[in-house]
Amino acid sequence: MSFTVEQLENNRAKLTITVPAEDFGKALVAAYNKQKNKISISGFRKGKVPMAVIEKMYGPEIFYDEAANKVINETYPEAYDKCELDIVSRPEIDVVQIEKGKDFIYTAEVDLKPEVKLGTYKGIEVEKIDTTVSGQEIDEEIDRVRRQNARKIDVTDRAAKDGDITNIDFEGFVDDVAFEGGKGENYSLTLGSKSFIPGFEDQIVGHEIGEEFDVNVTFPEDYHSEDLKGKAAVFKCKLNSLQEEQLPELDDEYVSDISDAETVDEYKANIRKQLEEKKQKQAKNKTENTAIEKLMESSEMDIPASMIEGQQESMLNEFKQQLSMQGMSFDMYSQYTGLNEETMLEQVKPEAEKRVKSRLVLEAVAKAENIEVTDEDFDKKLEEMAAMYGIEADKFKGYIGDKERESIKKDIAVEKAADFIVENIKEV
Repeated sequence: MSFTVEQLENNRAKLTITVPAEDFGKALVAAYNKQKNKISISGFRKGKVPMAVIEKMYGPEIFYDEAANKVINETYPEAYDKCELDIVSRPEIDVVQIEKGKDFIYTAEVDLKPEVKLGTYKGIEVEKIDTTVSGQEIDEEIDRVRRQNARKIDVTDRAAKDGDITNIDFEGFVDDVAFEGGKGENYSLTLGSKSFIPGFEDQIVGHEIGEEFDVNVTFPEDYHSEDLKGKAAVFKCKLNSLQEEQLPELDDEYVSDISDAETVDEYKANIRKQLEEKKQKQAKNKTENTAIEKLMESSEMDIPASMIEGQQESMLNEFKQQLSMQGMSFDMYSQYTGLNEETMLEQVKPEAEKRVKSRLVLEAVAKAENIEVTDEDFDKKLEEMAAMYGIEADKFKGYIGDKERESIKKDIAVEKAADFIVENIKEV
């Protein structure tokens, strides 16, 4: 196999790949062996018809498609590895010459990673973020944890109020017709959680246990179901039971049960430290994102559509994997939300474009600053990845091939480039 490379406009290239006639001939024989059991000719047992007889009756072209696919699948990856091009798309294949006894020639047009004209990446101005933790924030966090540890107490002597945990039956109607998905029995709903349609929970407040009543709402214009968007609906409801949360007392005994602290003061100090660390991490992430966004705006690059499309597909596949881990198929999700693959791909397009641009500018910064990835950097990253997958680091290292190794190194360089930008920002 040999190939030539022609640079095209708009970050594209054409590889012209030549496969020797001898190799193409072997591929034709392989195609014959694969297909011969499907070919019947009078006078021969099935699977025993000689190749020459088949070619005489039907022409050698009968094996061309199978043979072409075989040699392309075998030779394109080799050309990809050797051509030293930064290819970012699937190849567009065009067969130039296909004939028994002659070299097989085809072209593969591909998109290339674009050159990036970097804007200023040192001294990017970013507004300083206040990471001070207030006493109110500490109290809110303490209350949040207390609610997690609250007891649920049955209530029978009053009407429902905001904050109660209700158990309800309901059925929804639009124009006096029940609609799909609008019915529930023994449904647990916390009033004030805003987990239902706006106005629904408010209308349960004030009703007594056992009472049946109507709740009138209007579905939002952006509701996921096309049939219900903006429609007025009536839910016939029954309040089955009420519960309220009883928060634990904030004392030394309580904090020693739920934390490593022995006293309330020590517990509050620990909460402050945790919130400060959380705020500092959030501030770093926001600062980094803001700086990179500004760099993207000031940089120039001509991104091939295939790069963004590839990122869209990657994001959709990630989402499908997340659904699968939650025990839901994409088909189930699609039925529930009304969203199909096409609409999902369109929805993630802006974020996909942002991710591609971000990656390109960070790779350009890494190149401009000659950022190196040391063995120590690599080993540390592998340990983090191994821990994430629950595998021993040495064993995980054995799973990493040369391509994966290079990919991981590129990821580390990008991370170091982002750190470099943050280290050199100008806070205002």
